Amino acid sequence: MQIREGPARRPAPSAAGALRSPMSAMMLAMFATMASFYVAGRLWQDAQNRVYLIKELDRRTGQGQAAISVDDTLKVVACRQQGKRLASLEMELAAAKHEGFVGKYSPETNGTYSRKKPLIVIGIMSSFGRKTYRDAVRKSWLPTGSMLKKLEEEKGIVVRFIVGRSANRGDTFDREIDDENRSTKDFLILDDHIESDEELPKKTKSFFANAAEKFDAAFYAKVNDDIYINVDTLSAMLETHWDKPRVYIGCMKSGEVFSDSTHKWYEPDWWKFGDGKSYFRHASGEMFVISRAVAQFISINRSVLRTYAHDDVSVGSWMIGLTVKHVNEAKLCCSSWPSGAMCSGL
Repeated sequence: MQIREGPARRPAPSAAGALRSPMSAMMLAMFATMASFYVAGRLWQDAQNRVYLIKELDRRTGQGQAAISVDDTLKVVACRQQGKRLASLEMELAAAKHEGFVGKYSPETNGTYSRKKPLIVIGIMSSFGRKTYRDAVRKSWLPTGSMLKKLEEEKGIVVRFIVGRSANRGDTFDREIDDENRSTKDFLILDDHIESDEELPKKTKSFFANAAEKFDAAFYAKVNDDIYINVDTLSAMLETHWDKPRVYIGCMKSGEVFSDSTHKWYEPDWWKFGDGKSYFRHASGEMFVISRAVAQFISINRSVLRTYAHDDVSVGSWMIGLTVKHVNEAKLCCSSWPSGAMCSGL
């Protein structure tokens, strides 16, 4: 008799197989947890990198706030305090003027002695080899010796010949100027400037900066060493401008900008003055006057003030960006000899 076999049965899972399934689940859970930590860490690191890159970009492009030292912070605070003080004084001056007060040049008392604050410091631009011009000035309108001191004490007018130093410091040129100054005592020697005909704009800038630091005057004037000045007429004119804390006085003009390098008045930066090639309004370089606030501005910013080929254009360019009163004074048109002129060619 033949016995039929039934359908095949699957063998029962062994004990080892039963243990393998929970172990795999645990390993999978640990792997998933570690992967989550890894992904979170990378995301956090990427976020930190983005923050750093943004800050670095801001710093390099000037959009961010640069870190400054404690000393720099104190300087900024001091400047702001001085600015507030200046604004307050200007308001007081305006109120006094409204009430009819007229400023006059008068002696100031300092301690136990009386002194006069200079009305104006006149810088006569001179150079090596121009002693004959300086002597002509001394013989015409500039007193010497005790009379020069009297001019300063009684009229508040300080006059100095402005000369720089030789490129070969201490050579014959320097010694001749030093010897002349010991005799006349009417020089302001610019130790920070190398004397050169091509560097007159920088010399004028150095004069105003040094004069503002050395003399606490109300006004400062630049004049050429071939110009005659009527100091009494000049003093009378300046007293009418006491109420202008920021003033620029001169024979105002404009003119053609020359792009031809062979021309006497060639301007290397001619292309900056537009298609019309015309200078902006500025005072003639023979003689012009600025107030103390303007001279102080030049002194503070001397390292960043741009100079052009000519000193009168250079100074005029500095005035454009400032709140400065431009005064066109015909009496300072020295070359045209107007009626009642304060200056003229020697």
